[in-house]
Amino acid sequence: MATTNDLKNGTVLNLDGQLWAVVEFQHVKPGKGGAFVRTKLKNVLSGKVVDKTFNAGTKVETANVDKRDMQYLYKDGNDFVFMDSGTYDQLHVGEAVVGDAASYMLENQTAIVATHDGTPLYVELPPSVVLEITYTEPGLQGDRSTGGTKPATLETGAEIQVPLFLEAGTKVKVDTRDGSYLGRVND
Repeated sequence: MATTNDLKNGTVLNLDGQLWAVVEFQHVKPGKGGAFVRTKLKNVLSGKVVDKTFNAGTKVETANVDKRDMQYLYKDGNDFVFMDSGTYDQLHVGEAVVGDAASYMLENQTAIVATHDGTPLYVELPPSVVLEITYTEPGLQGDRSTGGTKPATLETGAEIQVPLFLEAGTKVKVDTRDGSYLGRVND
C-alpha cells in the first residue's frame, strides 16, 4: 500500500483487480477545499488510458512489477521465448503481450520483460534498434536524401518508410516506439 503522495511516473497500481501504470500525475492544491492528485493512468494489459483524480493522502494499492533484462531466443508457435540472462530460466510470452515490439525484435536481442506474479505484462525494447533492409525498390539516379520516401521491408518482416536513395542490404536505425527511420548505420 502507498498513498497518493508517493505516486511517480511508471508506478503500477492495482485498482479493482486491474493493473494501471501512472503516465502523468499532478498535485493540485486549490485555494478552497482539500488538495488532490490528478493522474493519467494506462491499463497495462489493454493500453487504454483514463484520467482519474484521487484526494491527497488516499491509500492506493501498488502492484509489484518485476522488470528484468531478458534475451529473446526464438518464436514457438504463437509464443515468444525469452531467457533470463542471470538464471537461464525461460519464459514464454504470448503474441498479444509482445504486441508491436515483435516487429523490431531479432533473435538474441535483449529486451525488458515486465512480470506480475509470474504473468508477463509487456515487453519493452530499447528506444532504437539497428535492422537491415531486406527488400526495397531500387533507387533511381537523382534520388537524394531530400525528397520523398519509399516502403522498405526489414529483416524482421516489418515495413517502414525510408528515403529514396537507400537500397536492400543497408543497415538502418529504427525508432521502436513509432517505427520511424532514424538514419543509416555504417558498419
